[in-house]
Amino acid sequence: MPHSRPTLFPIPLIGWREDVRLPELGEGALVAKIDTGARSAALHAEDILIYGKHVGFTIELDGKRQKMKAVLLGAKRVKSSNGQSEIRAVIETRIEIGHYVFDAEITLTDRADMGVPMLLGRNTIKDRFIVHPGRSFLISRNKRKSK
Repeated sequence: MPHSRPTLFPIPLIGWREDVRLPELGEGALVAKIDTGARSAALHAEDILIYGKHVGFTIELDGKRQKMKAVLLGAKRVKSSNGQSEIRAVIETRIEIGHYVFDAEITLTDRADMGVPMLLGRNTIKDRFIVHPGRSFLISRNKRKSK
């Protein structure tokens, strides 16, 4: 007997870009690219310095550079889209997308040339969202009212 596939998904639909808030790191929002080709999440950070069980770094939220400190979960070797491998510091923090809130592991790296400051890979969104590859900001921005 063939298995039937569900026609309605109980998982929310998000766009390939969404506004993301990291409330434990600061008040501002930033744009994240949702990338099912990437395995993990990455946040643009500068001045990354590991000391003991903590990591210090600088991020930009709402146009303001902010120095941060977080518990270091560990380090992870990540192969970037250009094929280069690097070891990145890993932290865990709360992520808000629209009214959805969850904790996730995030690697810290220089994403200055990548267009958006954050990337959410498939391990971060797995079992939480379905991605619409042709739309942006489906759940993170207020919809315009039609006249």
